[in-house]
Amino acid sequence: MARGKASRDARMRERLVQEAARIMAVEGVRDFSQAKRKAALHLGAPGTTNLPQNREIQTALHEYHRLFGGEQQAVALQRLRETALEAMRFFAAFKPRLVGGVLDGSASAESPVDLHCFADTPEDVVLFLLEQGIPFDTEEKRLRFDEDYDFVPTHRFVAGETAINLSVFSGRGRQHPPRSPVDGRPMARAGLREVEALLAGGETPIP
Repeated sequence: MARGKASRDARMRERLVQEAARIMAVEGVRDFSQAKRKAALHLGAPGTTNLPQNREIQTALHEYHRLFGGEQQAVALQRLRETALEAMRFFAAFKPRLVGGVLDGSASAESPVDLHCFADTPEDVVLFLLEQGIPFDTEEKRLRFDEDYDFVPTHRFVAGETAINLSVFSGRGRQHPPRSPVDGRPMARAGLREVEALLAGGETPIP
């Protein structure tokens, strides 16, 4: 009987992985916890504690795009990376780095471009945005660094039809990237040349 329950639990976990990945790909949900909760609700198991890990969902998300995204997803990803490169050149003074789904290829057509920028003070980027006449909203994003957390100002604006999230680091985030929500490792960041290589289809060394 215990073996039967373990088998049912494994099947439910796999269904949760696939449904959470579908939700992130199709509905544009970016938060893994939210995708898990919605998946559990859709599958009639809102109280389950047998939730998959983020990296399982990330792997399934890549597979979902490979199976169902086809050329349309590839074109959307290329467009997002082109927008990212343009934004990185615009903010070149702040040494921008591309992170997240547009970098690792898991982004959908409606995904934002996530950039990390670096300044002596967060106000430097605010002044630049104001001087350029760019309307933006700001929020404090809670990011994990090693064993603790910090709040990083993140400015959100729209370039054409694409949302840009510009997180500004002025302290330890310069040399030590925050932890990835996917696997807990230091977040991958790509500079201008690496994004150019991505667009050219070449090999890209991600630090």
